[in-house]
Amino acid sequence: MAIVDLFPTSLRLLGRPVLVVGGGTVAARRAKALLDAGAHVQLVAPVLSAPARALADAGLLTWHARSYESADMANAWYVVAASNNTVVDARVASDAEDNRTWCVNHSNAQDSAAWTPAVATVEDVKVAVNAGGDPLRAAAIRNAIAAALESGDLPLDVYRRGADRLERRGLGTLEHRGSVALVGGGPGAEDLITVRGRRLLAEADVVVADRLGPRGLLETLGEDVKIIEVGKTPGHHPVPQSEINAILVREALAGNRVVRLKGGDPYVLGRGGEEAIACCENGVDVQVVPGVTSAVSVPAAAGIPVTHRGLAKAFTMISGHDDLENVPHGNDHTVVLLMGVGTLNRSVPVLAAAGRGSDCPVAIIENGFGKDQRTTIGTLGTIVALAQAGKVRNPAVVVVGDVVRVSPLAPAELATAHYGTRETISTIS
Repeated sequence: MAIVDLFPTSLRLLGRPVLVVGGGTVAARRAKALLDAGAHVQLVAPVLSAPARALADAGLLTWHARSYESADMANAWYVVAASNNTVVDARVASDAEDNRTWCVNHSNAQDSAAWTPAVATVEDVKVAVNAGGDPLRAAAIRNAIAAALESGDLPLDVYRRGADRLERRGLGTLEHRGSVALVGGGPGAEDLITVRGRRLLAEADVVVADRLGPRGLLETLGEDVKIIEVGKTPGHHPVPQSEINAILVREALAGNRVVRLKGGDPYVLGRGGEEAIACCENGVDVQVVPGVTSAVSVPAAAGIPVTHRGLAKAFTMISGHDDLENVPHGNDHTVVLLMGVGTLNRSVPVLAAAGRGSDCPVAIIENGFGKDQRTTIGTLGTIVALAQAGKVRNPAVVVVGDVVRVSPLAPAELATAHYGTRETISTIS
């Protein structure tokens, strides 16, 4: 049967009698799906598999413990032939044809009058996929579509957003207020945002966006989505934090679903805590969606683990603007500096004096996971000069400690082949 012969439709079987012939696992799956649709299932089979017996024992269907008879076809709106016997299934299909009843013949898909699609349900959306009679292919496509709906890559809610927004905007009462989601977008790569964060972004009415994070995802939003830019650069904060807090509260109280799209994780040097407090103080529902923090992920992009057996058991993540005197000493304690490029002149001597010395390895990873990612590796004695010569700029992450030796990008004089298989680590250079 050619795929062009199919006419996709959806049957509403609530309260209607259907017939399933067979007691095996396939018949049980089909019977369960029909029961979920509200059909009255008549199951005909001499013996039942465990899944089919569970349905019968629970009283969910009527079981006729015998072989199929033509009279069983009477009054059936829909029939499934799944006896695992080609002769029996062919007879059932023939009787259904004479009775002008649609029948799925599991013994002969090509001659079957109907096919059972691979089905997925995500909220109130039901997806059915046929793939030329290939059930495995149909299931794989079904799974991909379901995953895209759940993640937000496909717009599950976008087409009903307008009506929902009107419903949420009422007289300013609590039940009509919107909400805020503080979403960690990760280090910048569009596919490193969490599934929940991606879905909430797809459902947003308003997005309050940082300069960093998965900026490309903003281009996937509908034209009716309001994007408010509040990005900061070093030494330049055009929208102060107090105003960002006010924007979140104002837009939520207007009935909007607001996503605060941030780079990394909202609670790692991201002032997400201040934004959450502002929402709570103003009666706005707020949720926090963790993100992949650049403190760990960006070093990993250069093949550098922040901890590594035999090299480092712990690490400290700190802003380059903060005091470093109290950071644990020694090359075996990794130090990760965020926003640390501009303060290298001050940070390097402090770290060198803290039991590390001028030969302690240092890596600076710029634009982690971006197309222009670049890694500069040196030591506490050389990194300032290397950074100046290479015109290293933020956004960048600075890693200090012996773990830098593991990177496949480390020069030969710093590399420690004993620790790990450097040649097998996949990085972006």
